[in-house]
Amino acid sequence: MAPDGLDIRGGLDRLVTGMTGLKHDGRFHEPNLDGTAGDYISFESWEWPQGVGLYGLIRLWLFTGRDDLRQLVEKWYSDRLAAGLPKLNVNTTAPMLGLSVLWERTRDPRWQPVLDDWANRVISQMGRTQEGGFEHHVSDKINDKELWDDTLYMVALFLASYGQASGRQELVDEASRQFLVHARYLADTRTGLWFHGWTFDGRHNFAEARWARGNAWITAGMLDLFDLAEIAKPVKDYLLGVLTAQVDALLPLQTTSGAWRTLLDDATSYEEISATAGIGYGLLKGYRLGLGTPAWRSAGLKALQAVMNNIDETGTVLNVSYGTRMGYDLQFYKDIPIQPTGYGQALAILCLSEALQHVGAEGQSA
Repeated sequence: MAPDGLDIRGGLDRLVTGMTGLKHDGRFHEPNLDGTAGDYISFESWEWPQGVGLYGLIRLWLFTGRDDLRQLVEKWYSDRLAAGLPKLNVNTTAPMLGLSVLWERTRDPRWQPVLDDWANRVISQMGRTQEGGFEHHVSDKINDKELWDDTLYMVALFLASYGQASGRQELVDEASRQFLVHARYLADTRTGLWFHGWTFDGRHNFAEARWARGNAWITAGMLDLFDLAEIAKPVKDYLLGVLTAQVDALLPLQTTSGAWRTLLDDATSYEEISATAGIGYGLLKGYRLGLGTPAWRSAGLKALQAVMNNIDETGTVLNVSYGTRMGYDLQFYKDIPIQPTGYGQALAILCLSEALQHVGAEGQSA
């Protein structure tokens, strides 16, 4: 039996507790290029896992109307801004997506100058590849001439969201351009799945890894793009075709548990729950928005069950792979360690929040 509304709400309460309680335990030492310590775990840090986490909390607030969540995220942003923001790169842009959605709903004057400044610097300062794609420069590494599928979720969605909310069409257009350029080089025309990365230095897709979480950023990100902004019809139609091809490839690869493996098409790789949550979120949202078939919803509900089976009593999402650099061989992806993370919590929150839209009045799966 699919989880009911009571089960889902209980899981969401635990997930929020698990996310806000995350602390760096010293296991991973990844200093930034400027010499500062990198912290991709603790909830208080301004980085991409926390950025995805804040977006998940804001989506949950919008779905449930819980004012405690709005207050939580407003305090987070206020505290981080008072402490000073890090240098601009792809990953430090991720928290701006949540701030944009928050500002769009509240119009709090504290946030717009920050959003305007960051958006302007993304457009004028962020490194670009040939054909104008954003290079995947991050806090601890410069990846010259490289396109990564993560970039769309971390940067392009912010531009789409803030461009729509502020009436700055040029930002929406830039977001559309990024999805098109990345699709050109990362969508595998043979399978429909997406590769993790592409480099113009030698023009190849590295290990040709059809990596699960990278594909989850696409499944979730395409649906969020369509939801956050009005995309020109030819672009939306094209991207929807790319998304449908991806989902057609994903559905047969779902395991009996409802999960997907960290290398989607490699049966020897482990089942990975952050990707499962992101794909499940996208499938359920796509069906709700009228863009997908009942098979999308069925697979999304199976993914929901897999995610809920991997939330422990403390609200921590289990079997989440740690942040993943670009791999030059497939074994690299299978060796990525398991570690609770903000994006694992957030993608689970997105999946469960979306699932609430699919339960009936009695709380049973509709």
